Amino acid sequence: MSRYFTKTLASLEPYTPGEQLKIADIVKLNANENPYPPAPGVAAAVPGLRLYSDLTNGDLNAAIARHWGVRPENILCGNGSDENLLLALRAFCDENTPLAFADVTYSFYTVLCDLLHIPQHILPLEDDLTIDLTKYCGLHETIVIANPNAPTSLLAPVAAIEEVLKTNPDNIVIVDETYVEFAPAGASCLPLLDKYDNLVITHTFSKTHNLAGARLGFCIARPELIADMNRVKFSYSPYNVNSMTQAAGVAAISDEAYFADVTAKVIAERTRTTAELRRRGFTVFDSSTNFLFAATDRMPCREIFEKLRDRGILIRHFNAPRISGYLRITIGTPDQMQRFLTALDEILEG
Repeated sequence: MSRYFTKTLASLEPYTPGEQLKIADIVKLNANENPYPPAPGVAAAVPGLRLYSDLTNGDLNAAIARHWGVRPENILCGNGSDENLLLALRAFCDENTPLAFADVTYSFYTVLCDLLHIPQHILPLEDDLTIDLTKYCGLHETIVIANPNAPTSLLAPVAAIEEVLKTNPDNIVIVDETYVEFAPAGASCLPLLDKYDNLVITHTFSKTHNLAGARLGFCIARPELIADMNRVKFSYSPYNVNSMTQAAGVAAISDEAYFADVTAKVIAERTRTTAELRRRGFTVFDSSTNFLFAATDRMPCREIFEKLRDRGILIRHFNAPRISGYLRITIGTPDQMQRFLTALDEILEG
């Protein structure tokens, strides 16, 4: 860093994304992107760019609201769900209001806390990497719960999250539902929105709606909380979602049939790949996401990761406490997953 960089951020550790290698015919299973193209109407929806984008995201908010059965005033869009998380943390945390979250979860929570100088209250997952939500009851702190969790892929019951909301009435509870559309029906906390005014739910277009490159996220909350976060947004980036992304988002979320078809394909391939890995002796968590979290004693996971990478197949290995013995594998197309399994067999039998 230069000598001009603020000393308050000297210890900041940026989020580490999955590798973005430019290799021909690569099998990219390391970033939880959707393997299928966006809905056919997306490319046709891009408008002219002479004018500033709609800073209210009016058409996009309305389309999202229709999809989820809420009102447009319940929606706030962001430049990826990461920005929605930033807006929520800036609005509802400070040096006297810590953020509580699990030790093994989306690592961007730590990055945002470091960036915004928010104290962190880390609660360890259980030995089996499940989350005991009773530990979050009555904390009287801002809380974020990734459900399903990443990278573990595990889902917590809505009833347990409701107890967290109920016992922290004076604090915001953020439920990060990035992967919930790959989970069984009834997994979303959206039905709790009318009952609890301290609930914020974050979502992204990157996974089920196939727009990772567009950088579009949104959150759902009571209008008064949306107003709080908008106050932060308009203080630094009022035009935070560009016109092309807004139009693409409307087209993507409006094509319900395409969304349902692609999601079903990912879930079917998730089921098949889980069975194939277990047949090879892997321990694979029961995933509610578009990725698998798997372990094996046949070869160190770091070595498997590196040998797959040498073959042009990218998965994810986290050199981190408690999870260094696991691999995270995004679900691709059937052809991509077969290439992965074939290469895995060569590595393990070589």
